[in-house]
Amino acid sequence: MTGLLNLIAVIVVFGVVLWLIDTFIPMPPSIKSLLNVLVLIILVIYILQFFGLIKTILPMIKIFK
Repeated sequence: MTGLLNLIAVIVVFGVVLWLIDTFIPMPPSIKSLLNVLVLIILVIYILQFFGLIKTILPMIKIFK
């Protein structure tokens, strides 16, 4: 159960940080799109790892113990 809470918390934190960066840091649209795609790819890899569909590539972040 805490694993699922960690997954949800990581997704929420990534989303909020990405929204803050997109909203308050001025940057060219091409770089903003690249950043959004990069974060999306990282989250997809993280979710696939969590469900055991791929081997561990990224370290698992533990927010809740």
